[in-house]
Amino acid sequence: MSHLAVPKTYKLYVGGAFARSESGRTYEVLSRKGAFLANAALASRKDARDAVVAARAALAGWSAASGYNRGQVLYRIAELLEGRRNQFIDEVVSTEGATKAAAGKQVDTAIDAWVWYAGWADKYVQVAGNGNPVAGPYFNISTPESTGVVAIVAPQASASLLGLVSVLAPVIVSGNTAVVIANQSAPLTAISLGEVLATSDVPAGVANILTGSPAEIAPWLAAHADVNGLDLAGAGGLDWVALMVSAAETLKRVLAPEEGIPAPSLERIVAFTETKTVWHTKSLR
Repeated sequence: MSHLAVPKTYKLYVGGAFARSESGRTYEVLSRKGAFLANAALASRKDARDAVVAARAALAGWSAASGYNRGQVLYRIAELLEGRRNQFIDEVVSTEGATKAAAGKQVDTAIDAWVWYAGWADKYVQVAGNGNPVAGPYFNISTPESTGVVAIVAPQASASLLGLVSVLAPVIVSGNTAVVIANQSAPLTAISLGEVLATSDVPAGVANILTGSPAEIAPWLAAHADVNGLDLAGAGGLDWVALMVSAAETLKRVLAPEEGIPAPSLERIVAFTETKTVWHTKSLR
């Protein structure tokens, strides 16, 4: 007796739970050869707004966690990814048409990126902050703190898993929370990453993953008054200038689109931090 195929319909990952789009819409995910792989939720404006609400609710707790604790959480994500390595390789092969060797390299590089950013979690403040020279009996110290809720358009051209990790990890490591629009044509690794996040130590709402059309969702996130930052890494095919103009109206921090997959860097962490400067009186004896 032959095995009965069970077509999958993947959901959004919002607020630590998997939900259908409020519109009920889905779209077909196809292989590079046009074969049906699964259905994915087609996120709407309401889904984007729900994700922002979830991210805002999680912000206080996540940003208050110590850098050491956030580093442990990111490292746990890497551990779980390592345990599901073969699944992610298969998904990259099926959706991107990559060879198994190339898919394995992408998955391994994504795991390494989580470990790399985990290592910076309790160190970037010392590098990006400083003590400022002042005249008088005072200490003047500048230190980076999280920006808030950051909306992200993940790279769309290739490397669906690595592209997502390369923009999500540097945003959340500093205490921000995120709403990310996954690779539209190859979303399976993004939803599987959501499953990893859901079973790791990442608090609900810290990372929210939307599947669907960046052209439809990004304008709502760019204009949302409760979004504090916008990473347009994968928005090169959109009217990204209009998105930046819209973001400027609510004073968001913005990163412009870039070609390829962003390499791990301290600059991507600091891009979504705010510098807080404090004065403290020296004790006089």
